[in-house]
Amino acid sequence: MNIQWYPGHMTKAKRMMQEDMKLIDIVIELLDARIPLSSRNPDIDSLAGQKFRLVLLNKCDLADEQANARWAEWFQGQGIPAVLINARDGQGMKSITARVQEACREKIERDRRRGIINRPIRAMIAGIPNVGKSTFINSYARKACTKVGNKPGVTKGKQWIRINKQVELLDTPGILWPKFEDEQVGERLAMIGSINDEILPREDLACRLIEFLTKQYPGVLRERFEVDEGAGAVEILSQAAKNRGCLRKGMEMDYDKAAGILLEEFRSGKLGRISLEQPE
Repeated sequence: MNIQWYPGHMTKAKRMMQEDMKLIDIVIELLDARIPLSSRNPDIDSLAGQKFRLVLLNKCDLADEQANARWAEWFQGQGIPAVLINARDGQGMKSITARVQEACREKIERDRRRGIINRPIRAMIAGIPNVGKSTFINSYARKACTKVGNKPGVTKGKQWIRINKQVELLDTPGILWPKFEDEQVGERLAMIGSINDEILPREDLACRLIEFLTKQYPGVLRERFEVDEGAGAVEILSQAAKNRGCLRKGMEMDYDKAAGILLEEFRSGKLGRISLEQPE
């Protein structure tokens, strides 16, 4: 199942981000805690160059707790500070400004030596579609978003948001990258909802998710859908369709509807805390 999705507007968005890099001090990369590697846009590394970096593992409440701890440690080992957050309920949000300042410590010291004191750090927030960027911005800004005028970027329609006296944030569109070299990356992105559902083979995707869950999280599907996890993925989907009343006219099973229910319940956390990736 080779999933690829790169609408034309993403090319324009990438070009805009490249132009904006000269305006900012640090790139804050928002990732989905359930798939930290698959939700990392490899283009960000080349775009960011030598800019300071901070990784935020969002939706950590939906991810496996043990995996969360291992991923935070893994990123630290890569020299990139990482913070586990849940932007929806505010978990981890209070520490972000301090972590931004810590990541930009060299820049702050350089400014101080030049006599520049209390200048806000300019940060770019980057992330793939559906990773929770808007929720994060509203939570970080406490819904008091204000445009910061009289500086490059504002006149081009980009939004500078004053978070506090220490940080100004430049919002960017969610973008993917042109080609997923590993087909599992495309599958995982599709599973969390970062790829348009309308182009997806949902039944195939649901079967892949079933295969993963029965192996890595045994008992989850049996408890939620009352299915026999010893059966094959297609049979499990069929049982789930029957148990949830997913029927078409003539009492024919509606596998697409059942697949949609399974994917929605995974995405919303109704199946429990599940991580699709573990650090190597």
